[in-house]
Amino acid sequence: MIKITPSIHINDEEIELNFIRSPGPGGQNVNKVSSAVQLRFNVQGSPSIPQDVKQRLIKLAGKRLNSEGVLIIEARQYRSQDRNRQAALERLVRLVQQACIPPKSRQKTRPSHAAILRRLETKRKRSEIKRMRRDAGIGG
Repeated sequence: MIKITPSIHINDEEIELNFIRSPGPGGQNVNKVSSAVQLRFNVQGSPSIPQDVKQRLIKLAGKRLNSEGVLIIEARQYRSQDRNRQAALERLVRLVQQACIPPKSRQKTRPSHAAILRRLETKRKRSEIKRMRRDAGIGG
């Protein structure tokens, strides 16, 4: 069981870990050892995550979420399988924790009286400039 927040826990059965061969340098070891980790987590079908957190997680996941609603996280930065597994799980936990934070609601504000007066004054000045141009064009 993976603890995300005090109220949200993900069961180990919900997470699928596949070990794949990591591309890139590694010498003779690279073609023999599957050290990269591909973590799969079904966001849509998870009973342990509340619906509002699921919606935010889907937005945060972006391209890491496939059409079936499965989140795929790949970790291949380390040469050991165990460290890559830990890195993938940490990234999943961080992503779900980010999704747990509700967005701040926008506070409606009104411009101050002085700001309204400044805006109207600049409009008046601009209008005066344009009116002067119009008048100059008639007589010339």
